[in-house]
Amino acid sequence: MINSTQVSYFTLAAYFDPGTFKYLYFMIVISLYIFIISVNVLLIVIICMNRSLHEPMYIFLCSLFVNELYGSTGLFPLLLVQILSDVHTVSASICFLQIYCVHNYGAVEYLNLAIMSYDRYLAICYPLQYNTRMTYNRIAMLIAVTWLYPLLVCIVMIYLNSHSQLCGNIIYKVYCDSHSVVKLACSGTHVANIYGLIASFSTIFVSFIFIIYTYMKILLVCFSGSKETRQKAVSTCTPHLASLLNFSFGASFELLQSRFNMNSVPNMMRIFLSLYWITCQPLFNPVMYGLKMSKIRVIVKSLISNVGY
Repeated sequence: MINSTQVSYFTLAAYFDPGTFKYLYFMIVISLYIFIISVNVLLIVIICMNRSLHEPMYIFLCSLFVNELYGSTGLFPLLLVQILSDVHTVSASICFLQIYCVHNYGAVEYLNLAIMSYDRYLAICYPLQYNTRMTYNRIAMLIAVTWLYPLLVCIVMIYLNSHSQLCGNIIYKVYCDSHSVVKLACSGTHVANIYGLIASFSTIFVSFIFIIYTYMKILLVCFSGSKETRQKAVSTCTPHLASLLNFSFGASFELLQSRFNMNSVPNMMRIFLSLYWITCQPLFNPVMYGLKMSKIRVIVKSLISNVGY
C-alpha cells in the first residue's frame, strides 16, 4: 500500500495531445477566464457602489458573483498551465487545494440559490411582512451559513481524502476532484463514500427540494394573484430559475460521471461536460442577471454611455 502522504503528485490522464492547437485552446480558455473575471467584478462593484441596490436580492446576487470568481479561480489557472504542459501532473497539495475549491464552490452555489429562492418567496408571498422578516441580521446570518457550512463540510472531506491509503496517482479527469481520489484508495473507502453522499445530500438535494417548495408556493400565489403580481414574479424569478436549471444540468452530469462508468461517452464530450458545471454559472449568471434585472441593466447602460462620451 502507498500512503497518501507518500504521493507527491497526481497525473491528470484525461488530457490529450492537441499538437499546435493547444495554443488555440489556451487563447480560448484565457479569453473565457478574462471575461468571467471582468463581468463578475463589474457587477460586484455596481452592487456595492450603488445604494439603490443595497437590497436583500442584490446582496445575495453579490454573494453569488463572488462565488463565481472563487470557483473560476479554483479551476482556470491550473487548467491553463495544463493546456500548455506536455506532462500533465499536479502536486498533491495543489490537487487537494483544487478539490477543496471546486467542491466548496458547488456547495456554496446551491445554498446561495436556495436563499435567493427564499428571498423571492418572502417578497412575493408575504410582501407586507418582507421588510420585517428579511432584516439585515437575517441576511448576514443566511450568507454566513451559505459560506461557513460548505467550509466545514469540505475541510472534513479533504481530511478524509488526504489520510486515505492510495494505490495509485492517476486521475482520469482534467482537474482534481474528491471521488477520483477516493477511487484510488487501496481499501477502507466506505467512510469517505458515505460522507460524500451525505455531504451531497445535505447541500444539493436538500437545497433543490427547498427551492422547488418555495416555487410551488410562489406559483400558487401567482395563479390566485393579480396581473401585477404575476409580472413581478416572472421578472424576478426567471433569471433565478434559469440559473438553477443551468447549474443542475452540469452538476447532475458531473455526479453521474463521478459515480458511474461513462466510457461510452466520447472523451471530448466528457471533458466538456465535466468543465461545464464549473464554468457555466460564471459565464451565464452575469449575463442573465445583467439583462433581466432592470436596475442593473439601467446602471450598466449609463456606465457604457459615460464611457462612450
